[in-house]
Amino acid sequence: MSWMQWYESLQKPAWTPDPGTISVIWQILYPIILFSFGYILVKAIQGKISWSVALPFVINLVANLLFTPILFGIRSLIFASVDMVVVLATIVWGMLIIWRYHRWVAIAQIPYLIWVGIATILQLTITQMNILSL
Repeated sequence: MSWMQWYESLQKPAWTPDPGTISVIWQILYPIILFSFGYILVKAIQGKISWSVALPFVINLVANLLFTPILFGIRSLIFASVDMVVVLATIVWGMLIIWRYHRWVAIAQIPYLIWVGIATILQLTITQMNILSL
């Protein structure tokens, strides 16, 4: 069964966005993430901010990139849920830690935070509907 057939076979809440909508949302968010995270990484490489300040952004990027292989590659709803919680937590951590250095970066994360908050609730709901309710 293909990954799309597998995903389509899962029980999902009625409010689940269609894949096209999710794609558009990420097409908007990825440039924001690329620019703001890139800025933080450059500042860390230049020594203008500590790597401890950049750490939540690095963890977030890795966790974000791992979500698709976890969910659609190994098809693990539980690990995907854990990954989403890590993504959400590191957005908040990053916003809090960067605020005193570069407030615009924290503010730029607001759309990302909103979407990942919704996506985390969605992922946890799908997990509950398909795994935890058995």
